[in-house]
Amino acid sequence: MKDLNRRTFVKGTAGAMAAAQLIGTSKSWAGANDRINVVVVGLNGRGKSHIAGHQEAENVEVTALCDVDKHVLEDRAEQFENKYNKKVKTYVDMRDAFADKDIDAVSIATPNHWHALATIWACQAGKDVYVEKPGAHNIFEGRKMIEAAYKYRRIVQHGVQLRSSAALQQAVQLLREGVIGEPYLARGLCFRTRASIGTKPAQWAPEHLDYNLWLGPAQWRPYSENIVHYNWHWHWDFGNGDVGNQGVHETDMCLWGLGVNTLPDQVCAMGGKFLWNDDKETPELLSTLYKFTGLNKMIQFETRPWNTNTEDGATVGNIFYGEDGYMVIKGYSQFETFLGSKREAGPSGNEGGNHYANFHKAVRSRKMSDQNGPVETIHSSSAIAHLGNIAFRVGDTLEFDPTTERFVNNDYANHFLSRNYRGEFVVPEIV
Repeated sequence: MKDLNRRTFVKGTAGAMAAAQLIGTSKSWAGANDRINVVVVGLNGRGKSHIAGHQEAENVEVTALCDVDKHVLEDRAEQFENKYNKKVKTYVDMRDAFADKDIDAVSIATPNHWHALATIWACQAGKDVYVEKPGAHNIFEGRKMIEAAYKYRRIVQHGVQLRSSAALQQAVQLLREGVIGEPYLARGLCFRTRASIGTKPAQWAPEHLDYNLWLGPAQWRPYSENIVHYNWHWHWDFGNGDVGNQGVHETDMCLWGLGVNTLPDQVCAMGGKFLWNDDKETPELLSTLYKFTGLNKMIQFETRPWNTNTEDGATVGNIFYGEDGYMVIKGYSQFETFLGSKREAGPSGNEGGNHYANFHKAVRSRKMSDQNGPVETIHSSSAIAHLGNIAFRVGDTLEFDPTTERFVNNDYANHFLSRNYRGEFVVPEIV
């Protein structure tokens, strides 16, 4: 599956190479015991997990922290020193961190709209990259991130950590072996308890926040406490709603489990805001259908925002359907199968994995084939979320050409494939 994904999604990229090819590095790795020096960029939410994931690994050191909010940066640096009994360098502008020759790898936990440009800049600076999901804020960016990884010969790991779960690797192998027959439908579930965020006025940005850097590639808009720090997820300029947040783990699982190595050719979506009149721009409830006509497979995906039921015990996960039964994925590391019309219990498992350790392994080996979350998943799993959001915003069933990665005869829909970038923060056509 991994090699098939790479062959499909690497088409047309600069410097394309075989999946298992050894790639270059700016550091001379003498062996598996060499230390990897990491800077974590974006420290308010997932960044805290990134710090622990790298610092607590063998022969890996977080040597620098970077955030545009000086209060957050100072707090994390102090917490780091207290916990690990060592000081770290601190940076406000990630470009200064990328210029640090002592840093080998960059771990990106910024808001979504920064993921692509930060990754490309890091690759250009000769750094390997671990980037949070969704790897890209739009479909154009996903393609550019693949091109940058291959052109600059970098290891770029996407934070789809389900792929490092030993149990879910077993689950996918069972699907390949036909445990439920040929899977024809994958259902993605993203039921999270998301309360109202209320309404908050525009105001001056606080002095401790470099708001120009925070906006980065996005067009200027007034600062609001309902954007910085977490609620940017629910604004189109910065986030992608829950299908492009938690949901990317499940969109990736849908593709992985179905064995699908292309994007869909038909997409439709319906949803909206039904519960609260707040500052969210993205839909609370979103139901999306994706059809892969040539493969005779489909994906159903649904986000729900508040009180809801489970589906066979899952609120965040996946259900795969085949002629002989179905498989339920629960959370990040558990699966169950139910066989036949009597739903008799089949194989099951519950075992996690270490996605950071998998990244470190690939950094040392210089082999993309060692990665569980290769750069191609940035494009594929993120694109599923983006296509669903575009269908919702356009309000129509859309035909999509997976070869050209354009919508068929729909200029309005194609408008959402990229964005207007601002000033010095442009994701380039040529990386």
